[in-house]
Amino acid sequence: MAEIRPTVIREEKVQAINEIATKLRESQTTVVADYRGLTVAQVTELRKQLREAGVEFQVLKNSLTRLATAKENLTELDQYLTGPNALAFSKDDVVAPAKIIAEFAKKNEKLEIKGGVIEGKVVGAEQIKALATLPSREGLLSMLLSVLQAPMRNVALAIKAVAEQKEGQGA
Repeated sequence: MAEIRPTVIREEKVQAINEIATKLRESQTTVVADYRGLTVAQVTELRKQLREAGVEFQVLKNSLTRLATAKENLTELDQYLTGPNALAFSKDDVVAPAKIIAEFAKKNEKLEIKGGVIEGKVVGAEQIKALATLPSREGLLSMLLSVLQAPMRNVALAIKAVAEQKEGQGA
């Protein structure tokens, strides 16, 4: 059996801290949740839903995460890093991790949102839950498209009405 040298362990920890720090820095939203009491099947289902939305969900050591928060000047997040935690990181969609975890928590009361980081600002559970009520990126884009299409639709309806009126007069 190979002997494990302390320098190898330290290097692995430094690498893990750097990876966590990078995820914190690059994420639009990070959610800290207490998953105690969830079954393996429930955690698997939550991971699946998050993965489908492009969100990474990891159980991380609090001590390593605290070192990463110090590196990224996010030490306010440390207050939420007690007990068993999982962190959800989203690079692309600000709303997705909050929405998915909040919806999942409604059905599984054992999942508790503790807090997180939204666009570089540490926030509490209430702000994460408020973020979860916003429409997703796709929903916002759909709403914008609908607003942009409305004037064209109105013009088309007006032209059609004028054409029908002219046809009615000519008959």
